[in-house]
Amino acid sequence: MSDYGVQRKNMVESQLRPSDVTDRRILRVMGALPREAFVPARVAALAYMDEPVPLDGTTAGPPRVLTSPRLLAKLLVLADINDADRVLVVGAATGYSTAVIATLCKSVVALEQDPGLAETARRTLTTPATGTGTSDQTTIPVELGPLSVGVPVRSPFDVIVIDGAIGRRPTELLEQLADGGRCVAVLSVAGVSRATLWRKIGNHIGEHDAFDAATALIPGFEPSKAFTF
Repeated sequence: MSDYGVQRKNMVESQLRPSDVTDRRILRVMGALPREAFVPARVAALAYMDEPVPLDGTTAGPPRVLTSPRLLAKLLVLADINDADRVLVVGAATGYSTAVIATLCKSVVALEQDPGLAETARRTLTTPATGTGTSDQTTIPVELGPLSVGVPVRSPFDVIVIDGAIGRRPTELLEQLADGGRCVAVLSVAGVSRATLWRKIGNHIGEHDAFDAATALIPGFEPSKAFTF
C-alpha cells in the first residue's frame, strides 16, 4: 500500500469512524478517493490531516480551503443522501466533495464562482483516476457563477451541500430545494459556528442545529449588516 493509501486508511479509522460516521458508502469512497489529487502538490502531505487544506488557483475573492475530512463526512451523514437524490454542491472548489457525493446519489452538479478553482474542478472530475460516475451521469457539470445564487435552472434539488461556512441563512438556495429536500452547511453567526440542517416540507423550511463545527467562510454569504442610528 502506498503512503497515501496508508494515510487514507488512517483517516477513516482515526477521524471518521470515531466521529460516528457509520455510513459504509462514505467510509468506502473516502477511503479510496485520492484526496491528494485535489490539493496543491506543495501541501499534498497535509491532504489527510484533520484540518482544512489551503488551495491554490483562486483568481478572484478570498483564499479558499479544502474542508477537513471529518467535517465533510459528518455533513454528508447529516444530509442523508440516497441514490435517488439530485444534489447541488455549492463552493465545489477543486472538486473533492463533489467526487465523494457523486458516488452516493443519482446526479450531482458542482457550483463554483472562482474561475481558477472551477477549471481545476473540471479537470479533477474528468480524470479517470479521480473522477467518479453515477447511475445516469457520465460527466459531472461544473457551473461557474455566484455561490449564493445557486443554479436555479437546474433546480429543484433533493440535497444542497454548502462546502464551507456561511454567515447568514442561504435563502436563495433554500428556494431551490424540492419538497422533502435538505440543505447542510456550517452556519457561523455572532461567533457561534454550528453544522446546520434545513429541511423543506411543503412551503415550510425547518432549521436544525446539529453539532459544533468550524471551517473557512466562503464568499457570497456574508452576514447581513445591522443598521445603526
